[in-house]
Formats: sequence, C-alpha cells, structure tokens
Amino acid sequence: MSVFKLPDLGEGLPDAEIVEWHIKVGDKVEVDQPMVSMETAKAVVDVPVPTAGIVVKLYGEPGDVIDTGSPLVEFSIDGESSTASETSDEVDTPAKLRAEAEQVLMDLDKDSDETPKAKEAIGTVVGQMESSDNVVDSMTDFGGKKAAPAVRALAKKLGVDLSTVEATGAGGVIRPSDVKSAAANPAKTATPKSAPKAEPTVEKTATPAKAPPAVQAVTQQSAPAKSKVVADGEWQQVKGSRRTMARVMQNAHANVVPTTIMDDADINNWQVGEDITARLIRSLVVAAEAEPTLNAWFDGDKLSRRLISHVDIGIAVDTEDGLFVPTMRNCDALTPQDIRNEMNTIKQQVKTRSIPPEAMKDYTIMLSNFGVYAGRYATPVITPPCVSIIAAGKLRHEVVPVLGGMEAHRIIPLSLTFDHRAVTGGEAARFLAAMIKDLAKSR
Repeated sequence: MSVFKLPDLGEGLPDAEIVEWHIKVGDKVEVDQPMVSMETAKAVVDVPVPTAGIVVKLYGEPGDVIDTGSPLVEFSIDGESSTASETSDEVDTPAKLRAEAEQVLMDLDKDSDETPKAKEAIGTVVGQMESSDNVVDSMTDFGGKKAAPAVRALAKKLGVDLSTVEATGAGGVIRPSDVKSAAANPAKTATPKSAPKAEPTVEKTATPAKAPPAVQAVTQQSAPAKSKVVADGEWQQVKGSRRTMARVMQNAHANVVPTTIMDDADINNWQVGEDITARLIRSLVVAAEAEPTLNAWFDGDKLSRRLISHVDIGIAVDTEDGLFVPTMRNCDALTPQDIRNEMNTIKQQVKTRSIPPEAMKDYTIMLSNFGVYAGRYATPVITPPCVSIIAAGKLRHEVVPVLGGMEAHRIIPLSLTFDHRAVTGGEAARFLAAMIKDLAKSR
C-alpha cells in the first residue's frame, strides 16, 4: 500500500478543501490522470495521480477540509508487499510528494482523437504550468462562475458551454457533475449571464452631489445585492477564503494592542466627479510623510519597529467568499490615473481569483472603505506587522456653520486604528489631522 498525503499546494496554507473527486475506490489509475480538485484560499487546484495502482481508500468527501501533510488517497501498487503501508511515511515524504506533484503534467486529452493541436493544450500541475515559467491561478471565470482546468477540459470534450452551466459548488464553482448534467440535459442549462456589473470593493462610496450621469449610474449599481447565503440553522465548517480570513483576524486579535480615534473630513471643496479612492490614497501618502510612525511595521517579540520610506497600501476588498487584501505598491509615486488603473486591476483579480500570493502581503499601511453601504465610524482590525489602518465611512451631508450662517457640506467620516505599542496617541492624531487637511483641498 502507498498513502499519498496532501502536499503544500504552493500558497503556504495549512489545509485545503475537497471540491470534487475524479477517481473512486476500486479504480485502476495511471500517473498524471486527474485525481482531485482542491480549493485553497484563492483558487481551485487540480491534483493529479502521483503513482499507478488501484485506489483503496479516499480520505474525505467533497466539502471536507484536509490538513497539509495528512493522508488524502491510499493506493495498492502491483508487486508491493502488504507491509509497504508500514513504511509509507518514509517513502512518501512531504518534500518528495511536493516535488513529484510539481513535475506532473495532466493530459486530459490523451484519449481523444485530436491531432497535434491537442499537444498545444496546457495541462495543470500543482502550482505551476509546464509551458510557462510563471506560477498561475488555475481558476477561470465564466460569467461570474468559476471552473477548474479539469472541468474546462471535460466541458470541451462534451461540447458544453460553461457559461450556460448551473454551478452547484461553493462560491460558484462548477463541478464536473454539473458539466455532465448539462451535457445530458441541454434543454435545462442555465441562460448565460454576464458577470456582475459591480463588486463590493473598497473604492465604492456614495456619489458626490451634482455628479454627472455616468457617476450616478455607477453609484446605483453599487446598491447591496441580496445575499446568497441560506440560514439553515446548522453548524458549518468555515472554508476557503473565509477560513483564511478567520485565521488572520484571530492572529491580529492576539498580537495587536489596538486603539481607535475618529474624526470627519469636510470635502465640500472637491471638484464634481472627484475620484474618492485616489483622494483617500493621496491623503494617506501625505499623512505618512507628516507622521512616518504610522507607515511602519512592528515586531512584538523583539519590541522593534521599522519605519518604511515607501507607501504600499493594503486595500480591503469585501466579497461573498470573505475578505481579500491586495496591495497597491509605491502609492507615493502614483498619479490619480495610475491609482484608478491599479484599482481596476485589483477588482478584476479579486473577481477572477487571479491575485498572485505575493500581491497580498508586505503592505505598510491599510485602507478600508466600509461605508459603501452604511456606517459612519468603526474599529477596523490591523494585520501585523502593520501598525495602522484607516477606514472611511459612508459619505453624508451635514450642516456646518460658515461665516455666521449655515451650509450643508459633504463629509467623509474617518476611523484610524493604531497599535498602541508602536504609536502614541499624539502621533495618530497628527496623522489623522494631516489626512483631513489634504482631503479638504479642492484639488
């Protein structure tokens, strides 16, 4: 017997969720054929069969979470003694399994009658594509639904348009069984739908007064959609991206001493159609120059801090699958148009789950815009080693005294949470004041 253990799927995560088995107990399998689709925090990864033999046992069902290094599949190999399982830990070390998995190319079309064009099809291995030097995400979006490479290959063989398939997997994942059902019942396939026009990302805020029609249209699209979550009263294991979010928040709670201060920024002098995200990011850069202690990292074990000269902002993006925090690099060198281009890229990457792992770490300060729907002030959570996070609430109109009279001005509420081990109250107040002063400018 030989026991295959779940390898590190290339993201440094401690576990992964079983999405779909492509084999069953009793199957005679060959090296490289599709074995199982596993969902990590960012993508669905297809794990190929590592060794030829007969499937003896599957350690888990779809929906189960398997720890990295834990048994996944047990095989019976021809000519192997019955005592082989006793030494399987020695033979199938995690390092060996990872190396084997990263070298295996899945050829899902090897049984087809296609000519050389079939050789051009790119197969999937764990974490890397053989035809490229770059690590890629195996998830592909089809009209707001997601499909792994094995599912896409199956759809190609059966002549099924994935945009018409009803996805039954968690988070809109199309399972192989969905494709087979669509092929067997073409009349019951779903009507193709376009991707959602708006995602609940951080840059969406209320529209300034007198905004042009184009801006008003965008704001109308950002109205909260009805949740797809069904409350059935049952305990459910937290999985995928939400599981990663839970770990990060738990770690933050255990390792940060947070304090929050709040204030309002008067933005009545802004030009019509001003890009709110660009202005918030510019004000963060200005504030970091005025008070560098908040654009820093802190090591609680060594009681040391690192003040950072460049500004890399971790931008919180809310999705149905949990919170993502991609990084916008070198914001101190970006123009407003650069920022808008970067935001568009971030939104697309979050939507398609194509964010490179390295793009979701090493930010020096954090920004959240929870006010797209509701809420004035908050106590946002800092992710170590950062020492601060700024949150923008819902834009509103408020009556303010002006030259002995009263006027209605547009106001953005701001909440600044800082790690009080690394930042003093005075430093945080000066940082927030610098933001408010910059946001008050007309340009």
